[in-house]
Amino acid sequence: MREVEYESLGVPLADYQLTRNDHQQQEQAEDIARWVKKVLAEKEAEERADPVLAEGRRRASKRALDMLLKHKTPEHEIMRWRVRLYCGHIVETQRHRENGKPTLHGSSSERCPECGREPSVIVAFEPIGLAGGLSTVSRTGPTVAPKKLTRAQLERRVAALEKENQRLRDSGHTG
Repeated sequence: MREVEYESLGVPLADYQLTRNDHQQQEQAEDIARWVKKVLAEKEAEERADPVLAEGRRRASKRALDMLLKHKTPEHEIMRWRVRLYCGHIVETQRHRENGKPTLHGSSSERCPECGREPSVIVAFEPIGLAGGLSTVSRTGPTVAPKKLTRAQLERRVAALEKENQRLRDSGHTG
């Protein structure tokens, strides 16, 4: 597993003020959501007109969903994040631990569990910690431990953590 430096943005989250860029990103996310709904409506109309097509798509979707559900990412590979959404709510979310921030790879918005707004762009965030410890027991098998790091990797990690600690001390962040 590669070494990752986790970023924070807009901390403390409760004091974050929306920026012009936040409004633009929210508008873009809403435009994309409208486009996706339009395309889905077109596909559903095609399927209503062609039951054979509908059944083929249903089977393909079921196969894809089954494959996704069979692979559960171990908890020690999941980073928990506290995020402030465009709607103003602060919620917890999760991403793979190799992502240095929760807005990478097309996951910059989500449905707000508080008010239901969808999409609601992530405007500020801070890492909380890994979902699991150094090792975790999976539901289907034995204990899974991450591979051991080399001394050089551990030293780089210690240096990065010391740098982050100093940055937090300099910014006056205590919690």
